[in-house]
Amino acid sequence: MDIVHLLPDSVANQIAAGEVIQRPASVIKELMENALDAGATQVDVLVTDAGRTAIQVIDNGKGMSETDARLAFERHATSKIERAEDLFTLRTMGFRGEALPSIAAVAQVTLQTRQADSDLGTRLEIEGSRFVSQEPCSCAVGANFEVRNLFFNIPARRKFLKSNQTELSNIMQEFQRIALVNPSVGFSMTVNGTLSTSLPPSSQKGRIAAVFGRKLGDSLFDVTVESSMARVRGYVGRPDAARKKGAQQYFFVNGRYMRHPYFHKAVMEAFDRMVPQGEQVPYFLFFEVDPATIDVNISPTKTEIKFENESSLWQILLAGVREALGRTGAAATFDFESAGQPELPVFSRQPFGEGFTSVPSSPSSSPSSVPHTVRASSVDDWQELYAGLTQSHVQDFSPAQQEIPFEDIPAVDERPFSTDHFQYRGQYILFSSTDGLMMVDQHRAHIRILYDRLSEQMKSSAVPSQGLLFPEMLQFTPHQQPLFEALLPTLSGLGFDLTPLGGGSYSVGGLPTGLGGVDLQKLMDEMLEGEESADPERERTERTVLALASRMAIPVGQVLSGEEMDSLLAELFASSNPNYTPDGRPVMALLDEQSIVQMFK
Repeated sequence: MDIVHLLPDSVANQIAAGEVIQRPASVIKELMENALDAGATQVDVLVTDAGRTAIQVIDNGKGMSETDARLAFERHATSKIERAEDLFTLRTMGFRGEALPSIAAVAQVTLQTRQADSDLGTRLEIEGSRFVSQEPCSCAVGANFEVRNLFFNIPARRKFLKSNQTELSNIMQEFQRIALVNPSVGFSMTVNGTLSTSLPPSSQKGRIAAVFGRKLGDSLFDVTVESSMARVRGYVGRPDAARKKGAQQYFFVNGRYMRHPYFHKAVMEAFDRMVPQGEQVPYFLFFEVDPATIDVNISPTKTEIKFENESSLWQILLAGVREALGRTGAAATFDFESAGQPELPVFSRQPFGEGFTSVPSSPSSSPSSVPHTVRASSVDDWQELYAGLTQSHVQDFSPAQQEIPFEDIPAVDERPFSTDHFQYRGQYILFSSTDGLMMVDQHRAHIRILYDRLSEQMKSSAVPSQGLLFPEMLQFTPHQQPLFEALLPTLSGLGFDLTPLGGGSYSVGGLPTGLGGVDLQKLMDEMLEGEESADPERERTERTVLALASRMAIPVGQVLSGEEMDSLLAELFASSNPNYTPDGRPVMALLDEQSIVQMFK
């Protein structure tokens, strides 16, 4: 019996949709790119319920005729290619209409479109690949696509969509990628009936500043490279704009966003020894190459692109960024060899239960003017104090270690630690115990203490807050805004006083007590980095409390007095889990007596 048969078009379209339409952001990407291919100068995007309920993309492009509107939803229909060779010379985002069958296969789609030389337009409805109706209508020039109930006929796909905040964040990410590379086009984004983002036509640098804020725009310098293989232009951030997480890094080729780790290494190579290890600089770099020398079809999302001359382009990019650095003098902004000696902090212990703060030393500071303060070593010998300081885990230098069973820890009054403790390299507190030598990471210990304290205060709505004499400003990108709005209730519960100013800006009028002196924008950006997943509200609160505790904790290298070490250890052993930080990193390690004896044999 024959068992091989052709699939119905509706099933084939759903399979194709699985490759192209992965989430609401995929629909918006395809429709926005179609609008740009049609010559639109204004593109408006409207989403309801993070795209689950409705997505609408309106453009003022050239529109489609009645026949084209119908054919655009047929498989393999296109206005861009006629033969296979054309695939290698395309300069547009896609084949007008090629993605429409995939969208229509998994949603209810209504299209209204009109060309400039026509008095009437066309209104067309398709539902799950099934043609419903087509009739003349009165509408504006261009195209108006409305996509409703995405994945309505594939419940399993709809079920596995992420939370609204995550899906909306992905939508904003696709939106800003397209907006960045098309600065001459106006864009707007409306979310649940409220205008979220409006980007009028501007220059390239103006568009970057409009999307990510003027502060980032002011930190960029021009990069331009001309060669026979490619033209590279764009902007790279100065070394002082580097950050550990969340740096805005974008490559585009022929108007298309791409990921390219190999070219990323070229940019970072140009900044060798100019930024601290582990930090990243922002960049926005645009490649213009012969389409025949690249392959954009190695992945369904077309974000991975293969170049014919990658090694040569790597050298061109490296040389171009280095030349721009030298031309602007940015290379001199970081000079670690000749950097002046930093001021050492003075460590202050507040009343028990209030935590630790780092008080900067000044000519007027003295033991008498700063009560309950232990002054650090003199500035002249600070190199000796920090010699050999590393960020390695405690267990890395322990020949043998064992976890202390939580249930076996005695009550605080019984003091499971001796009073003859001392500090090692400004990072570890060492003391003898009945089983050997105990080592405690002071920074991690304080994270555990603060995490427990903040968690309890949140439960009782008693987190202390301090007002700011001069409010600080926070600025968030369109991609970050929905994530930050989801965090607002948690931040308010932790003592933040935040006032929205519109356009992704917020005024900070108050902070949790003990958080003064922190770079708030960097702190918030790092928090939002962890908000990409669809975790429950409880886990979001835990992540936020942990981020605050990590920022408020005493730093590595902070000199402690004996009284301060004693207080820190007492609070640690009274915490919920002295052995580990809330994110599972070890706080203590034990070098047992047998291992110590073995060292001297």
